[in-house]
Amino acid sequence: MRLAPLDFLTPTDLPVPQDRPFSTAEALDCLHDWRSLGVAVDRGLLAQPLRGCYQVATLGDTLESRVAAVRLVVPADAVVCDRTAGWLHGAPMILAPGDHLITPRVSVFVPERGRRMRNGLMESGSRDLEDRDIVEIDGLRVTSPLRTSCDLGRRLHRAQALAALDSMLRSATVTRDEILDAVERFRGFRGVRRLRELAPLADGRAESPPESALRLTWLDCAELPRPDLQIEIPTPWGTSYRLDLGVPELAYSGEYDGPEWHGEERLAEDRERRSWIEAEAGWCIDAFVAANVYGPTADADARLRTGVRRALAARRSVWYCV
Repeated sequence: MRLAPLDFLTPTDLPVPQDRPFSTAEALDCLHDWRSLGVAVDRGLLAQPLRGCYQVATLGDTLESRVAAVRLVVPADAVVCDRTAGWLHGAPMILAPGDHLITPRVSVFVPERGRRMRNGLMESGSRDLEDRDIVEIDGLRVTSPLRTSCDLGRRLHRAQALAALDSMLRSATVTRDEILDAVERFRGFRGVRRLRELAPLADGRAESPPESALRLTWLDCAELPRPDLQIEIPTPWGTSYRLDLGVPELAYSGEYDGPEWHGEERLAEDRERRSWIEAEAGWCIDAFVAANVYGPTADADARLRTGVRRALAARRSVWYCV
């Protein structure tokens, strides 16, 4: 039944798709005329995320909805790149710091130099891509997992680049050996030295970008023993606890506590877990927060050095007593 414009009271009254963005042509097909479309927009029942597409206001502004909107309007030769491509390949932790709290822009690039798409939803520009660099996901052209990994590993700031590489490995769409083999292809490209340095360090066991950043700080302390990831600590009741980073031979661990990744309940569980591991398994554990790892107050390197010395002293004490 055709509705008159005055019958539009809520978004669900509109005879349009409720679960996805749709084109102007589809909107007119559903609403029959420009007047009805205009009334729906004026009343806030329809949103227009990009010129040429609409969605019901209740759908919200998410990365999924933005990608769906982009799919409707991007030129045929456009390619989704960088963090958005990584997200599409199944690496949810690959988004920029804070982007899990907001809706990030979609990275869409085109092969023609000097050409870009200009709107508030997209981060755009030109990118030199070969046919082997492009795959298709649900009708959208996307850089391959390997090209995405290499681009992020060389274009992002160092800690973010390692976190992106870790996240891509965790998605199981690319392997570290594949990235290592591809490094020399980018000789002379911007940031290839960073990619060459970080690719051997990438590890898919990392569970969050701050954990990757803490690990990079640890690795930069060249005199410290290299940490392992996700260390299992057996318990008497047949289960085990895990530690983010650590050196089992020293029984020392560094862990990242981030409220952006864990709520207060999880943080309380972490404190209880660490107390048991320290008391019963004899480990020394330091917890780090964002201020320790990022920015002008960062002191993770000094705290790691102090922690390792403390663990060494504890080991010597045990050996002496024995």
